Amino acid sequence: MLDIVTHRLRLHADPSRVVVRPFHIGWAPGGASSGRTERLVGEVLELSPQETREELEVVLKDFEARHWQTRRVFMTRYDEIEQMMALDGRDIGDEKRQLIGAYFCHEYSYAAAALMNPSAVPHYDQSGMPKGSMRILMSLRAVGEGHISSVAFREGIITANNELKLAPEPPFATAADMRGPDEAEVPEGPVTVHRHRDSTLSGTVIFPITAAQSKGLEDLRLVQFHHDDGSVEWLGTYTAYNGSQIQSELLRTTDFRGFDLIPMTGPAARNKGIALFPRKVGDRYLAIGRQDGENLFLLDSDRLTHWEEGVRILQPHYPWELVQIGNCGPPIELDEGWLLLTHGVGAMRKYSIGAALLDKDDPSKVLGRSVHPILAAADQDREGYVPNVVYSCGAIRHGDCLFLPYGVADSSVAFAFVPIKGLLESMA
Repeated sequence: MLDIVTHRLRLHADPSRVVVRPFHIGWAPGGASSGRTERLVGEVLELSPQETREELEVVLKDFEARHWQTRRVFMTRYDEIEQMMALDGRDIGDEKRQLIGAYFCHEYSYAAAALMNPSAVPHYDQSGMPKGSMRILMSLRAVGEGHISSVAFREGIITANNELKLAPEPPFATAADMRGPDEAEVPEGPVTVHRHRDSTLSGTVIFPITAAQSKGLEDLRLVQFHHDDGSVEWLGTYTAYNGSQIQSELLRTTDFRGFDLIPMTGPAARNKGIALFPRKVGDRYLAIGRQDGENLFLLDSDRLTHWEEGVRILQPHYPWELVQIGNCGPPIELDEGWLLLTHGVGAMRKYSIGAALLDKDDPSKVLGRSVHPILAAADQDREGYVPNVVYSCGAIRHGDCLFLPYGVADSSVAFAFVPIKGLLESMA
């Protein structure tokens, strides 16, 4: 039996976590012309200095203690409106500019409903780490008001003794956003969003930007990707959802300051759950997908953004996975082969996590797979927003163990350390 160590720490949904986001009048339901924006700005410009001061004081009394650098956020938002409307800020005082900015912002509770489906990768900054320790970063799917999913981050350290220490979550969160977006209509992909220059990664949230993403960015699967030229990039595949359709998209970043969000193309991109290999195999990019909603496929491509159907390599076999199987994140390279974490759905739609080992040179060959689950929903882990679910979007190798963050009942995030040797020995 596997000697899995679960950590006492849990992360939970928290309705008090709020951010200030740009309010784009032209993106409101039913659309709107620039005339509405002009009218609103004009109304504020007509206020007397005393009226402006009084209105701004009301806004700051309500919101300044709830957000980080609120006045600067309002001024930044004003700058975008000024550029769009060709205003002359030299004729507009600071208080009036802040108030205009406030009218084009709104507060959003990004993790009120659920926090789930994490993935983990090595942090881009490993400076100062003691021998055997690793700085990590995790992505999390946060579900807020309107059941809209966004991407949140947490940073931490795994010690040589497999102790997990998360960096404190800052009291204020900030939203990554485009620079100088067109206010008249919702943008189309690809787009680039930027973390605020003064915000930590643990306090940054990436929200839907494009029309295809309007109802959510779901289940980011991060991987530290090593290119043939020796450069390193962090890639993440996720599902963009607009309320009726889904498509796979790619997040790319080298510094976690700017994030490219790029729609994928090809037949495989119409489905959820693509997970990239951390390097090319041979001269091809590889990924794991589930085009038919039931089985796992090996995909290959000459581009990171285009994926054809691929070949089926795994199908449901054991009782705990008979309904369907999927991946639980990018394959992890071992001397023995590619370790692929999987999830299976059994009776009563109970989710469990297992694994498979793929051949290192030819990952279409399955060398072994879990007979029994590594983790399954049980006891208190069964209750939550969606009961009987455990799910991960990516683990990380640390020494002779896997560090496995996983979602519990779509309500919280838990952590486990899984011995790799024992996991491989348990396969058939």
